[in-house]
Amino acid sequence: MSNLCKRILVVDDAATVRMYHRTILESAGFSVAEAINGIEALEKALLTPFDLYLVDVNMPKLDGYGFLRELRRQAIVQAPAVMISTEAQAKDRSKAYVSGANYYLIKPIKPQELLALSRLLLGMAEG
Repeated sequence: MSNLCKRILVVDDAATVRMYHRTILESAGFSVAEAINGIEALEKALLTPFDLYLVDVNMPKLDGYGFLRELRRQAIVQAPAVMISTEAQAKDRSKAYVSGANYYLIKPIKPQELLALSRLLLGMAEG
C-alpha cells in the first residue's frame, strides 16, 4: 500500500510545528491535513477519519488530552494517535496514555524518528 493512501492529521496551535511535520510527512508521500486545536481536529476526524493523529498537548479551546478523550468516545474507525509535547515528566506521559494516546514523543522530534514511528503505527514496512 502506498503512503499516499495514508492520511495523517497534525494537530498543533503553532503554525511552524504544523509546517515542520507536514514537510517531513509529505516528503515521504503521506497525505497530511492540519488542525489548530482539538475542536477543529475533532470536527475533521468526524467528517473523515484519519489513519494517524499527531497531537500537541497544549492548545487553546480543547487541548490534546481532551481531543483524544473525545475522539476515543466516537463511533468511528479508531486510528493510532501520537501525543507530542514539550512536557517530559512521567505524569504527562501517563495522562496521554489514559486519554487514548498510543505513543508519546518529546519535542523537538527528529525527522527520521517521526517517519519511522508513523510507518510503524500505520503497519507499513520500512522503505
